[in-house]
Amino acid sequence: MKLFNYRINTSLSSAILLFWVITACIIPNIWLSFSEPLTPVQALANTILPLGFYLWLMTRSTHIGRTSLWMIFFMFFAAFQLVLLHMYGRSVIAVDMFLNLVTTNPGEVAELLGNMTMIILAVIVIYLVPIITAIVATVRRWRLTETFRIRTARASYCCLGLGLCAFILSFILPGRYNPLTDLFPANALANVAIAADRTAKMTDYMETSGDFSFNAATTHPDSIAEIYVAVIGETSRSENWQLFGYDKPTTPELMGRSGLAAFPRAFSQSNTTHKSVPMLMSHLDATSFGDSIYHVKSFITAFNEAGFRTAFISNQKRNHSFIDFFGEEADTCIFIRDDDSDSQNGNPGYDTDLLPYLDRLIGEGHRKLLVVMHTYGSHFNYYDRYPRSMARFMPDGPTEASESHRPELLNAYDNSVALTSSLLASIMDRLEASGTSSGLIYTSDHGEDIYDDERRLFLHASPCPSFYQIHVPMLVWTSGAYRTAFPAVQPALEANSKKFVASSAAYFHTLMEVAGIATPRLDSSASLASPAYVPQEPRYLNDHNQCVSLSEAGFLKPDFILFDSININK
Repeated sequence: MKLFNYRINTSLSSAILLFWVITACIIPNIWLSFSEPLTPVQALANTILPLGFYLWLMTRSTHIGRTSLWMIFFMFFAAFQLVLLHMYGRSVIAVDMFLNLVTTNPGEVAELLGNMTMIILAVIVIYLVPIITAIVATVRRWRLTETFRIRTARASYCCLGLGLCAFILSFILPGRYNPLTDLFPANALANVAIAADRTAKMTDYMETSGDFSFNAATTHPDSIAEIYVAVIGETSRSENWQLFGYDKPTTPELMGRSGLAAFPRAFSQSNTTHKSVPMLMSHLDATSFGDSIYHVKSFITAFNEAGFRTAFISNQKRNHSFIDFFGEEADTCIFIRDDDSDSQNGNPGYDTDLLPYLDRLIGEGHRKLLVVMHTYGSHFNYYDRYPRSMARFMPDGPTEASESHRPELLNAYDNSVALTSSLLASIMDRLEASGTSSGLIYTSDHGEDIYDDERRLFLHASPCPSFYQIHVPMLVWTSGAYRTAFPAVQPALEANSKKFVASSAAYFHTLMEVAGIATPRLDSSASLASPAYVPQEPRYLNDHNQCVSLSEAGFLKPDFILFDSININK
């Protein structure tokens, strides 16, 4: 009797485990069938075909523990996709998401996951519990009954047949359909392959870019001492800058400052750091990025060729990407987070920690100096981006990623913007005090969603961007000595200040123009410091590194309403 009961219990447990694993794997397909622009037939193919495949795999043996462990591969992708859908509401795991796994430092990941309690618990229950159960089932040799296995296998054949019919009809009936972009997990696996290819190319970067040269030279007199500071921000959006019309005093130090030109209609061509920063630092933009990025160098090399002393100072950790490669082109390359002793002692490291390095470089008395600063800016967790003494907007906690905490998150975000403003003002003050002909250019790599509308979007780097993720602050400042030496530049900056700006394209050429660096790579029509500046058509660099229009990039109606409000063409 006990043996009979044991067999019943293990058979029931085995059946429950089978359906748990299948359900865990198919949840993303069901969600994607509603979130993506699929026809009913395509949605059926996206759900029933994978369901049949999973059922078929799970019925290859009566050893349920063993077959469940085979499914770990698919459960990993399903769990990743579920977290992505929780964060962004739509779209498959992007190539950029997989690249973020190898280019994002563990500290950023810990900060994010530490503030996503509910989805982490859900993933544990949905995916980790059946995996643990599968291990137990393997050890205890749980088995499906042969009758149950055969019946479930027959159900898998029915699903596969129906799914295959829907799959074929998806190509025949009206509506674009491509399994490598529309069928999960085939699309995720295709993106893994693309990410692996890009990673391999990045590994060979030093070799493929070794012969690159800007053939650059300075056009400014050697007798003029010059200092230029290029600041690359992180996750800062224009909406929260007082300088661009925000109703909170987040940038008081910059208001009314002489020599400052601000660009309220600046937009990044990517919502990811690992693509936007290389575009800012190179002469490439969305139209030319493609595979060309593996063969070029940054403006640091151009300044080196023009006889400048160069320095790259970062408040982010190395991530073995183009940012590292470009930074190492400089005579002095410092990642101040390479030493983790401060963070271990409770100091997260603020962007104002970059200032002593600038002071040291200015104090060395170089006649021609370029300093590039890569900040941590407003990257989540916002609360950790500024010291308590600079918390102007309160309350700024709790910090958990939740729509109910939006007021506190906004206050913390505004405090991080205020620190950026203070940093930029401090740099300007130092450059003015140096008496040199000097300039500063700033923009952020991308913006951020902070539960701004009914979509309840948060963070950035989503496969489909939003208005808030690409609308970025951009400004150029020149010292009094610079405006005296080169009087034609400031009027050009001011004349272009109300025009549309593709920051990814304009940053490089504007810096080169301001600094008087001549190179065949310079395009004055892309320089905000030139009377010849011509605004580009708005473009976006999508997940597959294709240059697309805004209407093709995945923006939704709320985004286009915002684009229309500032006269941005789609």
